[in-house]
Amino acid sequence: MKKLSTAKRGEKLQVVKLNASSELKQRLISFGIMKEALVEVLEHSPAKSTIEIKVGKMRIALRAKEADLIEVQEI
Repeated sequence: MKKLSTAKRGEKLQVVKLNASSELKQRLISFGIMKEALVEVLEHSPAKSTIEIKVGKMRIALRAKEADLIEVQEI
């Protein structure tokens, strides 16, 4: 399964699974990042330490280690 951290700029993906701890999972869900949510990769930081995504109308920046816990598939 593909990880969100490995997605390229401009890709549109669907969240398949969150492998995070319950605390982080609740935080991600509050941002709209949940199973079957559609996300678009907007940008990576130069050092690939963060990734900016769009969920609905909201833009969110995630740490690479958080994005690595999110399994996605292409749509």
